[in-house]
Amino acid sequence: MTYLRFVLDNARWLAVGFLLTLTSSYGQTFFISIFAADIRAEFSLSHGAWGAIYSLGTTASAAVMVFAGVLTDRFRVRVLAPAILVGLALACLSMAAVPNVIALVFVIFALRFTGQGMTSQIAMVAMARWFQATRGRALSIASFGFAVGQAVLPIVFVGLMVTLGWRQSWVVAAGLAIVLIPLLLLLLRQERTPQSIAESTSAAGMNGEHWTRGTLLRHSLFWMVVPLLLGPPAWGTALFFQQVHLAEVKGWQLTEYVALYPWLTITSISATFLAGIAVDRFGAGRVLPIAPIPYALGFILISHADTLLMAAVGLTVTGIGIGMQGTVIGAFWAEFYGTRHIGAIKAAATAVMVLGSAIGPGVSGFLIDFGMPFTDQMLIYAVYFIATSMLAFVGTTRARKFLPTTP
Repeated sequence: MTYLRFVLDNARWLAVGFLLTLTSSYGQTFFISIFAADIRAEFSLSHGAWGAIYSLGTTASAAVMVFAGVLTDRFRVRVLAPAILVGLALACLSMAAVPNVIALVFVIFALRFTGQGMTSQIAMVAMARWFQATRGRALSIASFGFAVGQAVLPIVFVGLMVTLGWRQSWVVAAGLAIVLIPLLLLLLRQERTPQSIAESTSAAGMNGEHWTRGTLLRHSLFWMVVPLLLGPPAWGTALFFQQVHLAEVKGWQLTEYVALYPWLTITSISATFLAGIAVDRFGAGRVLPIAPIPYALGFILISHADTLLMAAVGLTVTGIGIGMQGTVIGAFWAEFYGTRHIGAIKAAATAVMVLGSAIGPGVSGFLIDFGMPFTDQMLIYAVYFIATSMLAFVGTTRARKFLPTTP
């Protein structure tokens, strides 16, 4: 089946994954961070204080995701997604009206849980469950929504802030989340795989078993992959979270730096689709250890960049890692641990990744306050990415022999 034929035959369900990941942007760090300067000014926050608030709300989101993520095993997308989107819209409205620092913690929690957490979880679990032989391609289409959000929304909302102000811009985001609900209901008049059928046709993982979250947590491969799961959301989040600081350190205008994001998106989109093809052909286990390497190279380039052109090159390379991440990791859980309990398994993985996105802003903000600019930190994070790649390579190489059919 050609890629185009695959997309045309499954456009309705692939559109659901794409639209959900795109809408998850309102709870993603790259989006929230474009309001960082205004939020810090509004509440007189230092880099460290803002990072601590963000980390606290995000950590709470990770804790709740462990339990709430299981809902994707129990409810159909057309039931669960509208409820979560209503919650996301309310979170956006809460940010528009947030009165003080204490309330800000709860608003960050709500945005991160409904946006980055549950909206992404619903999209990626649906793709992993609805598709088997073409799972990599389906996940790549869904991940395309992340890339489009990163490319388009910062530019659009930076412009909106100039004309409407930062609070009113969040009202626009709330409206866009609500508008998506009737469109999703129209697309999902019939789900691709009804829940009863999904249960009986679920794909097995290693040793031909249908792994549960409990058995996953007792398996060594999971813990060897955890550092790789933490890296991109932790330090990739920090890259977007500290974009205002980074532009200031480099002496660039924020609007000029944000305008480079489309370059990141171009490679991110390309890597997303190529990763999907690679996963379907070679298996997620072989592709996974490669995913952190572009992050390492990109961080080194951005750290040493003295011009916007060099920064664009660094972001472009980083985009390869961003594009690979969602597709490869999403396929990894289904390939190695099966799809029967994929919602619970993915919830545990998502909680780890959300926790990572809490660590990044907190650590980077703390280090900035103590005199280490983010540009210096990026070199340390590059070493971390390389180390996690090596660890994942060892773990997946040992585990592949237990797969029902080794890719």
